[in-house]
Order: sequence, then structure tokens, then C-alpha cells
Amino acid sequence: MKLSPSDLRLYAVTDRRALPAGFTLAQAVEAALGGGVTCLQLREKEASAGEILTLARTLLPLCRTRMVPLLINDRVDIALAAGADGVHLGQEDLPLPEARALLGPDRILGATAHTVEEALRAQAEGADYLGVGAMFPTGTKTNTIPTSADTLKSICAAVSIPVVAIGGVTAQNLPTLSGTGIAGAAVVSAIFSQSDLTAAARTLRAAADLAAR
Repeated sequence: MKLSPSDLRLYAVTDRRALPAGFTLAQAVEAALGGGVTCLQLREKEASAGEILTLARTLLPLCRTRMVPLLINDRVDIALAAGADGVHLGQEDLPLPEARALLGPDRILGATAHTVEEALRAQAEGADYLGVGAMFPTGTKTNTIPTSADTLKSICAAVSIPVVAIGGVTAQNLPTLSGTGIAGAAVVSAIFSQSDLTAAARTLRAAADLAAR
């Protein structure tokens, strides 16, 4: 699947633990897609490989209907088994060259970067886009490295692939990243912990559209 910067405008990352009472993940994802999510990452750290595969196969048709890429966090094997559009890998995950060899040239390979050096290396090793952060305090991950807006701007200027801001992003703080060169923003709680997921996604999409100009 060919990736464009606009595909990364509002990048939703799942977390079943955050969902409002009564929502299944599929229902939450469908609501978020209805609000303008442009890319979805399945990230369920506490789920087994079998559970993640089942979830991926459930979410893929929803994403296909909206023509939204479905990426799997960390697991190249599950992405391939599910027929997902690609993966996102952190600094401690499978090395990017090996992941690219397994995925082939057509699937999406995303990578996390915290510095210009990491960003340039990821681009050279085959990444299609970068997730940079954490930009703001976040309760989703406890081992995040704070990233400044200046570093984010330097990374965006250094690479030719799209960059997504991650970590604690909300509709309220996203405007502070305007002018950095981001293609979009990745969010977890700002969508999936909200009682009206569609409205939350719609508000974030509008903020992301402005910040990415």
C-alpha cells in the first residue's frame, strides 16, 4: 500500500483498557473511523498473539471500508498472517532491515525515533514514516523519553519521509506543534477513552489538519 502524508493525519492507536464501558474494540474503532481517523495501529500489549491476530482480522474489514491503513504494533508475523497493511516498530523491536525483508516492498513499515540520528537511520533502513515523541506527558507508556518541539522540527527537516507526533497528544495541545513539519498526530486516550469517540476523533482531525499545514 502506498503511503501518503495525509494517511497519517490522525493516527489512532488502540488500547482496550481505555475504552468506555460497554464498547468492544471493533465498536470503538468503527466510531473513531467515523470521526475521521486516517490510520489505525492495533497495539494491545497485554493480549496474546492469538488474540491480536483475531482482533486484526476483525478490524481489517472496518479499515478497508474506509480505505484506512491497519498497522500492527511490534509483530511482523501477525501483520503478515492477518493481511494487515504493515507494522510499527520501536527501537527495541525487530531491526528494520529484517522487518522490511519479511514485509516486502509494498507493506508499510513505521519506526519510532527520538533524535535526528535515529530518524536518519530509520529512513535509511527502510522506514516509510516515523513516530516521534513523547511530545507531552502520557500515561500510556511509563518509559518514554521527552522530546522537545525543536527536536521534532529538526527531525521533520532532516528526513524526507512523513513524521507523526506521538505521546500525550490532545486537541488542546496539538496546535502548539504547528509549524514543526509534522504530517499528523498519533493518539490513544484522546480518542479511545472518550465517551463520544466519533466527536473526539472529529475534533482531533480538525486540529491535526491545522497543525500539519
